[in-house]
Amino acid sequence: MRALPVRRAHLIVAGRYHDMDFARLELLKLLAERPSVRTSVASGYGDLDSLAAADLLVTYTCDFAPNAAETAALRAFLERGGKWIALHGTNAVLDFLSDGRIGVEPGHDDFMDLVGTRFLGHPPIGPFMVDVDEPDHPLTAGIAPFEVIDELYLLETRAAVRTLLHTSFHGSCAPFAAGEWDSNHAPVMYLHAVGAGTVLYLSLGHCRSHYDPSPNGAFIVHPSRCAWDYPVYRELLRRGLGWGLEL
Repeated sequence: MRALPVRRAHLIVAGRYHDMDFARLELLKLLAERPSVRTSVASGYGDLDSLAAADLLVTYTCDFAPNAAETAALRAFLERGGKWIALHGTNAVLDFLSDGRIGVEPGHDDFMDLVGTRFLGHPPIGPFMVDVDEPDHPLTAGIAPFEVIDELYLLETRAAVRTLLHTSFHGSCAPFAAGEWDSNHAPVMYLHAVGAGTVLYLSLGHCRSHYDPSPNGAFIVHPSRCAWDYPVYRELLRRGLGWGLEL
């Protein structure tokens, strides 16, 4: 049997309003399906040595962003050919406004430029259709349009991205400050090239337990697993990991 090359992944799971322990465990289980992969784990962007040694970066964060030095290290990682799977709220850093609305925290522009988008808001969790832009791409080949119950992320595009999956939304996502939307093509999954490297962003994957309260501090009566309960989401993650690790 031919030995597979060892690949190194670096996983960052951090932030608020989500069951980070669940997301971390599920992502580690998916990575562990590939025995030649060695994974380092962090709760922030500060482990620059592990990032520099990695072939693949995977992030699942919310309301959390790197500082300037860490952002520069992310850019260097991508420019030398690294792959980055940025999941769900990686591009979300919130600002709670005095009028009760939820905006985006000023700054972080360099970081959002690397991700390729900035989160602006979402309607309440509910069902929506996800359509396929590139049915022949290896990341989406054979995947039919599907319905999912999740947070439908609405994004500001900050770079040229190659959309692989999209949805549509027409209506309000109050209390977010960017409240009214009329979009026939809201990216759900895309690729964004940076230097010799690439970002793969996938907005699906919300999760909360009883003990991950929303910004108003309410106890969560009904835990949410959203796209994590759908085989198609796990298939997208598996394909993304294979793409990122070149295995």
